[in-house]
Amino acid sequence: MAESAERSGQRRLRPAPLIFEPAEATADPEHFFDLESIEDPKELLARATELTLAFRAATDRAIEFQAVAAAQLADPKRFDRLTVAAVAERAEWTEDYARKMIEFGRDLIRTNGRPAED
Repeated sequence: MAESAERSGQRRLRPAPLIFEPAEATADPEHFFDLESIEDPKELLARATELTLAFRAATDRAIEFQAVAAAQLADPKRFDRLTVAAVAERAEWTEDYARKMIEFGRDLIRTNGRPAED
């Protein structure tokens, strides 16, 4: 989790926005954010790097939302709380990973999404 907290500082920097592709473009398996049409290798590297950073930031953020949701579902104060096993099953995680994500989510909730001070 320390790695995720470390990344959250990096996440605050806004990478290039993801540009959603029209449905007809996504139907073509060779089409990927118009990268295949960029001929200049410098420009291709720059745009592919922007996309990589944007996807990493999106992944980190989505993981944080997963953790918060898992913590909320497993909250002992909820009358309909889920067990760790049930959370793991829903998210297709192992129980050990679900426990870690629930704790990570509780930390995020407790600190309002800011990295915890060590």
